[in-house]
Amino acid sequence: MSTEIELSIYVFILAGFLGLELVQRVSPLLHSPLMSLTNAISAISVVGAILITGSGEATVLSKVLGVVAVTFSTINIVAGFLITDRMLKMFRKEGKKETK
Repeated sequence: MSTEIELSIYVFILAGFLGLELVQRVSPLLHSPLMSLTNAISAISVVGAILITGSGEATVLSKVLGVVAVTFSTINIVAGFLITDRMLKMFRKEGKKETK
């Protein structure tokens, strides 16, 4: 059991360093696509949190943390889409109409 926890912590730390390195090397022109990618990652977090929260054998702590994860990930997704939309509006020409 402890080797699983150690492996999980090791993967988490490596993923943190890799993510930090990738984000620092992104060109400013690519921030809008990067924001869309982080929205997709948050969507995966929402699905995982829903699965954990809805699990029958989940403890009370797991359910509380699952609800918190769903809430924060949903806020992150909505805010990310709003920011991406606002950034894309900055690049539209003023004479063009918006299409929906």
